[in-house]
Amino acid sequence: MHSDRDLRLKTAFFGQMGPLNLNSLVVSGGASMKLTEYGKRLLRGYVCFLSSDQSSYYWVQSKKLGKLGMCYNGQFQQSEFRQKTMMRADFKSEQYDITGLNLDSLKPPDSPNEGIALNEYIQKMTYWWEQFPKRWMIVLLCFSAFLLCNMDRVNMSIAILPMSKEFNWNPATAGLIQSSFFWGYLLTQILGGIWADKLGGKLVLGFGVVWWSIATVLTPIAARIGLPFLLIMRAFMGIGEGVAMPAMNNILSKWIPVSERSRSLALVYSGMYLGSVTGFAFSPMLIHKFGWPSVFYSFGSLGIIWLAIWLNKAHSSPQEDPELRIEEKELILGGSIVKDPVTAIPWKLILSKAPVWALIISHFCHNWGTFILLTWMPTYYNQVLKFNLTESGLFCVLPWLTMAVFANIGGWIADTLVSKGLSITTVRKIMQSIGFLGPAFFLTQLSHVHTPAMAVLCMACSQGSDAFSQSGLYSNHQDIGPRYAGVLLGLSNTAGVLAGVLGTAATGYILQRGSWDDVFKVAVALYVVGTFVWNFFSTGEKILD
Repeated sequence: MHSDRDLRLKTAFFGQMGPLNLNSLVVSGGASMKLTEYGKRLLRGYVCFLSSDQSSYYWVQSKKLGKLGMCYNGQFQQSEFRQKTMMRADFKSEQYDITGLNLDSLKPPDSPNEGIALNEYIQKMTYWWEQFPKRWMIVLLCFSAFLLCNMDRVNMSIAILPMSKEFNWNPATAGLIQSSFFWGYLLTQILGGIWADKLGGKLVLGFGVVWWSIATVLTPIAARIGLPFLLIMRAFMGIGEGVAMPAMNNILSKWIPVSERSRSLALVYSGMYLGSVTGFAFSPMLIHKFGWPSVFYSFGSLGIIWLAIWLNKAHSSPQEDPELRIEEKELILGGSIVKDPVTAIPWKLILSKAPVWALIISHFCHNWGTFILLTWMPTYYNQVLKFNLTESGLFCVLPWLTMAVFANIGGWIADTLVSKGLSITTVRKIMQSIGFLGPAFFLTQLSHVHTPAMAVLCMACSQGSDAFSQSGLYSNHQDIGPRYAGVLLGLSNTAGVLAGVLGTAATGYILQRGSWDDVFKVAVALYVVGTFVWNFFSTGEKILD
C-alpha cells in the first residue's frame, strides 16, 4: 500500500540485473506507469532526481547510459558502476499530484520549435569533449604518438654533429650510428603487425611509446660508455618505434570509416612530419644552452605524459569502448558484420597477391629517398650549403612543415575524389604517382641550383610532393585487407626499413668516395621504378577478407 503522505517512485539500475525496460516503470507497491516516447527520450539522456524538498529542486545530474547498464537497440552494455541509483518524485497518495513542483516544464513540447530548443539546452549541459567524435580522439592520440616518434628519432640527426666532434667520429661511423636505429626498427615491423592484429592496437602502441621513450633517455649514458653500447641503445629505440605504424594502422582500420580514411591517415602521418619540425627546431637551441644530452632527456620524458592519456581514453575497437555514443558506433561500423579477432595469419594467401608485392616494392623505393633526407639533411645543409648548426636545424624545419601541410591537403583531395565516385584504385594511383615523381623531379634540380635559398626550396617541394604518398600506398593496406592491416603494413614497412638501413649507411660511404649528386641520383632512380610498379600492379579493392 502507498503511504498516505508520500508515494516515492523508485527505480534502481543495476549493471548485473540486465537491460532496463523503458516501456514501463514499476513504482513501490507494485503499480506500474507507462512512459511516452518523449519520456523515454528524456530517460535515455538523463536521470533526474526530483524531490518535494525545496533544497533539492536544482539537483539534476547527467548519467551516461553506458555506465548504468542501459539497453541500446536490444544490446546490453555491462555496467561499470554497481551502486544503486534512485529516481524519485514525491506524490500525495490521494490525488497523486506532485507537490511543490511545476509539472508544466516536464510536459512534452507542443511544437517542433520547443523540442529543438530543449535539445539545444541539453547539449549545452554536456561537456564539449563528450560531443567530440571519439574516432577523431583516437586519431589525435595517434597523431601525438607519431609526433613524439619523430621528435625522438631526428634529435640524433642534429646531435650527431657535436657528438662526432666530441667522440672523433668520421662520416662512416656517423652513418653506422644513424642506421643502427633501423636494426631494431626492422625486427618489430612484422611482429608489431601480428601483435596488433591479435592483441589490439591500444596495448601494442602503448608498449612502443614507453619502450622508445626509455631508450631515448638512456642514449647519452650509452654514448659515454662506448660506441657498441650506443649502437645497441639506438637499436632498442628502433624496436619500440617499429611497432608504432602497424599498431596505428590496426586501430584506425577499426575506428575510421572508408570515407574518412585518407584524411585521418594523413593527419596521423603529419604528426611524424611535425615531430621532425619540432625536433629540428628545438634540438639546436637545447644543445646550445644545455648541451647535446639535453635533447634526449627532454624529448624522451614526454612519452610518459602521453601514456597516461592513452590508457585512459583509447580503446582498440569501437566494440570495446563503453562510452561510445550509439550514433557514432553505427557510423563507424556502417552495417558491417563484426568479425572475430585474428587468430592465424594466412601468409600463403597474402604473399600470393600481386598488389601486396606492389606495396612492398613501392614502400622500399619510397623510403630510400625519404630516410636519406630525414637523417642526412642537416649534414647536407652544414657541409654543402655551409649553414651552421642552428641554421641547419631551422632550415630543416621548412621541408617537413611542407610535408605536414600537403599530407593533409592530399588526404582531403583523395577523400573528396572517392566521395565524388572516382574508384579507390584510381585515387591511390594518382596520389602515389605524385608522391614518387614529384620528389624525383625536384631532387634532380638540386645539382642545377647555386644558392642556398633555391636548394632549400627544392628540398621543401620534394618533400611536399612526397607527402601525397600518405593518400597512396600508406592508405592502401586498409583498402586491400582491413582485417590484416597491421600485418600488411608490417610487411611493406619491413621493406621500407631495409631501404632506410641500406640507404642511410650507403650514403655515408657514397659521400666518402663521391658527391651528393650521386646520392640523389640513386634516390631518383628508385622513385621511377616505384612509379612503374605501383601503376601496373596496385589496386584499391579488398583482396583479403
